[in-house]
Order: sequence, then C-alpha cells, then structure tokens
Amino acid sequence: MDPKQRCPRAAPRTALLAATTSALLAAHLQSASADISIPPVSVGVGVQTSFYNCTTGCVYSPGTIDSGNSVSGFAVDSVRLYVSGGVTDQIKLTFNTEYTGSGPGENKVEVMDAIGRFEFNDQFNIWAGRFLPPSDRANLYGPYYANDWAPFADGVADYYPNVAVGRDNGVAYWGDFGMMKIQVGAFDGESLGSTTAVKDPSKLVYAGRVTLDFWDKEKGYYFNGTYYGDKDILALGVAAQTQDSKTTFTLDGLMEKKLAGLGTVGVESEYNRDNGLNSTDHSDGWYVLASYLFPQVIGIGKFQVLGKYSDKTFDATAITPSNHLRTDEFNLNYIIKEFSARVGLYYLNQADDLPAAPSDKEIGVKLQLQM
Repeated sequence: MDPKQRCPRAAPRTALLAATTSALLAAHLQSASADISIPPVSVGVGVQTSFYNCTTGCVYSPGTIDSGNSVSGFAVDSVRLYVSGGVTDQIKLTFNTEYTGSGPGENKVEVMDAIGRFEFNDQFNIWAGRFLPPSDRANLYGPYYANDWAPFADGVADYYPNVAVGRDNGVAYWGDFGMMKIQVGAFDGESLGSTTAVKDPSKLVYAGRVTLDFWDKEKGYYFNGTYYGDKDILALGVAAQTQDSKTTFTLDGLMEKKLAGLGTVGVESEYNRDNGLNSTDHSDGWYVLASYLFPQVIGIGKFQVLGKYSDKTFDATAITPSNHLRTDEFNLNYIIKEFSARVGLYYLNQADDLPAAPSDKEIGVKLQLQM
C-alpha cells in the first residue's frame, strides 16, 4: 500500500480517535487550570504635578531665579508606575519606576524599586533588591504618602545616603511583634556614589529601625505621614545607619487622633544627627509638623490646614563657621480621596545665616492622583 494513501475504512476510526483524544486533553487542561492558583498582579500609577512661583529663590520646585527676577512655571514633579504580584502566596515581586521630574538635568525614568519579597508571616519577612532601607519615617512614607507637600525641602527628613529616590540595593529582614516593628539590613555602599561622604566601595551600609505603636498598629514595611483619621496613631521610632564608623541617627514620632465629630489632629516630629555618613559636614536638625483635618465634607472632599517648622544646623569646621537653615511650610489642602486624589496650596520660606543671603520664598499649587 502506498503509505501516502489513507485506508477508506480506517478514516472514520482515526477521526473518532482524534476527536476523543482532543476532548480528553481539553477536559484535563480545564481541570488542571482550576487547580492552579495564580496570585493576582496589580498595576498602578501615581502623578504629582504643580504650578509654582518663586520670588528670591525656589525651595522645592525646579524653577531657577535669573537676575533677581521672580519665576513661575508648571512642573511635572513625579510620575510613578507600580507593578506587584505573587510568584506564590509567600514569594512576591515589586517593580516600580519613577519619572524624576521636569527640572534641569532631570526628565528621565529610573528604576525606583525592584524587590524580591519573601513574606512568610508577620514576624519573618525578607526583602532583597532595591528598596527603601530602614531609616526615618519620612523616607519610609515618601512624597506620595507624606502629610505635607514638601517633606524633604528642609534637609532634615530623609537625610540618609541613597542610590535612587531614597532607595539602595541590599537585603533586609523585617517583622511585626505586637506593638513593635523591627527592620534591619545591609546595603551596597559602592552604589551610593556621591550621595555618601564615605567613598570606600568595599564597605557596606548597615541599617536598622525599631518602631513602637502605642495605639493602632501600622502593619507592613512602610509607613504613612498621616492616616486622615482612619487610625489613631501614637508611634515612636528610632533608626540608624552606619558605614566604616560613620553614622546617621534619627528619632521620630507621630501622633494622630480622630476627635468625635470634631475632625482629626496630627503632630509629627523628628530629630536627625549626621556624623559624617551623609555629608562631610556633621549636622543635626529637627522639625515639628501639626495638621488639622476638618470633619465637614464640602463638595467632594474635606479641607485640611498644616504648618511645619524645621531647623538644620551644620557644625563649625576649621574652614567654615556653623550655619543654621530654617524652613517654614504652610498648606491649605483639599482631601478628596486621601492619597488617591488631593490638591493643595503651599507656601515655603527658607533662610540661613550666611551673610547677605536673602530668604527664599515659594508659593504654589500641587495636585496628586494615584490609582
């Protein structure tokens, strides 16, 4: 028989066998897919944009004063893409990017977070990759979850070395034990480059933080600058980083209380001491922030008022005298959906002790949307 020809009587049986095999295979695949649990993947976007006006100098916006004239402009301050998902219920991935803003030398996208997360239970979790090291509360909430619009304008908050957007490459353990949270890790000193005063790339940065929550618990690795009344918070934290005997130390606290029918009051404070880790000029600084969220819903949101005062002192050296940097910030905010939708009017005034140095004043409007 020509092997290229089909037997007429065998054709129906072959067709029946093929159909039966296909049906059984489809049923097996459908059953197998029902038994496989694929953890969901979440994708999100965050945007901060603003209009600013600076008189003698810009404090937090990308504007530049030319020939003593004031400057105004629109800025795309930040755009973030968030991607996270699970390999299994205990092994997860996070990948976030940051558009660094529209200022001079910026206008680029960089890897912000790239984290392999091994999360076994509340007490035992390991993160590896690029992420926020154990540090002060302000660094661990960042600009999108801060209470004010210019959390890092004063040089006190987030005064730690970093490779990108407060992050560094390394590994950390963290766990929640009742009212206490512990975070410790080791990070790549070489990648810090110009952001640290220690230039020895063979030395690692060691970081640690302990947080105590006396009222409601703040679970997870990150923090907020406010909870807009969703939690009653009384928290105290201490953090430190060291590399080659150079250190930075922080003591910070947050109190936030929802008053029945009377709105929400909040107070945040921090003290930071840098002993040559972040800058060759040793320094210490502190700030205090107070806010009040009105209880009435007006339109689609609530109004909030906020004030912050910061004081930063650089120690005297053989070459330079000591210097004070003082920063005032005031906000009038409209909170539509907490950190997902908010807009606010801000005012910044910053001055130092340098001779003939005028204070810099900036006023603007900021918008944040996040999903």
